[in-house]
Amino acid sequence: MEENNMKKKVMVAIDESECSHWALQWALENLGHTISASQLFIFNAQPLPNFAYLSASTYGAPPVDLINTVQENQKKLALALLEKAKGICANRRVDAETMTEVGDPKEKICEAVEKLNIELLILGSHGRGAIQRAFLGSVSNHCVHNAKCPVLVAITLKITLQSFILLGKQLHLAMS
Repeated sequence: MEENNMKKKVMVAIDESECSHWALQWALENLGHTISASQLFIFNAQPLPNFAYLSASTYGAPPVDLINTVQENQKKLALALLEKAKGICANRRVDAETMTEVGDPKEKICEAVEKLNIELLILGSHGRGAIQRAFLGSVSNHCVHNAKCPVLVAITLKITLQSFILLGKQLHLAMS
């Protein structure tokens, strides 16, 4: 246990998006030596469920059993995500601790950073534009400005094949 107290603490925050798992893989590939010499935490924040649609669909207050089922399914999803991430780490011979909390992801991530004395936070970015970030918020942007440690945001470039007609000729371009 003394050895863990000497290691630097790194946390990768994940959700169900491809970009968060890509960030984990990127970190393992590009920061492998640093991460293998660190205590790694994989963190998932389960957003608070919106029960408004349940109220509407049941013409009033939703049954407690239905609320419990939604919460249980959300927890199962979070645990499955964490197991998948732990498997990715194990394939690279990296030991990781997993944890999940319920609440606003941007707040819960920053709280976990402070509580665990994390020294580097790694997360992915959904790649939203400025307008979407203004309306929907950005977890990565919030963490960059509020986490009590350095934050690495791993941004994925999606490459797709697009076909264009330019001056009568068909061109195939790889776009990122």
